[in-house]
Formats: sequence, structure tokens, C-alpha cells
Amino acid sequence: MSRYTVTVKTDEETDENAVIGYDAPLCTFFLQAFPDEETDEYALWFGTLLEQHPSLESIIASARRFGYEIEGLSQNAIVAMTKEAETPTPPSLGERLGLVR
Repeated sequence: MSRYTVTVKTDEETDENAVIGYDAPLCTFFLQAFPDEETDEYALWFGTLLEQHPSLESIIASARRFGYEIEGLSQNAIVAMTKEAETPTPPSLGERLGLVR
């Protein structure tokens, strides 16, 4: 699983320590921002389901649909996450047992 720090902005607030990355077991890109100070729960957390965001473009588009802009995503991070997403992963235990496709 990769994790890169980015800035996520809305019209009202900014999180300069947001995280974007790729979760190989779930085969999805993810984005986390705006943690609650008391509970550490994220107000924004995309990419929690299997194959929910199979491309970097899809998670950026989803963020924009909800009014979030991502800044500070370096070319090196984009290349690294894209390569990671293209790397085949072995089937999970659930897949091997036929519980998950």
C-alpha cells in the first residue's frame, strides 16, 4: 500500500496532510482527509471498497464531484501509484475460497 501526502481543499477548509495512495488488496486508489481531532475518523475517505476507484483519474473525479480539489500530487507519486496499480497481486484468501470474486 502506498501513501503520499497531498493537500485537499474545499471552499471552506484545507487539509495539508491528506493522504492519497493505492491499496493493492482492495485494488483501489484511496483518499483520506479532514480527520476528526477526537476520534481520528476522516470526514473524507474514498476508496474503501473492492475496486471502487481502479484509476487515479476516477478518484480525482469523485473528489471533484463532492467539491474537493487535490493539490501537491507529484509526478513521481503519480508514476509510482500507477505502476503499483498495474502490478498483478496474488488472489486474497477470500478470492481463493470463492467468497470474493
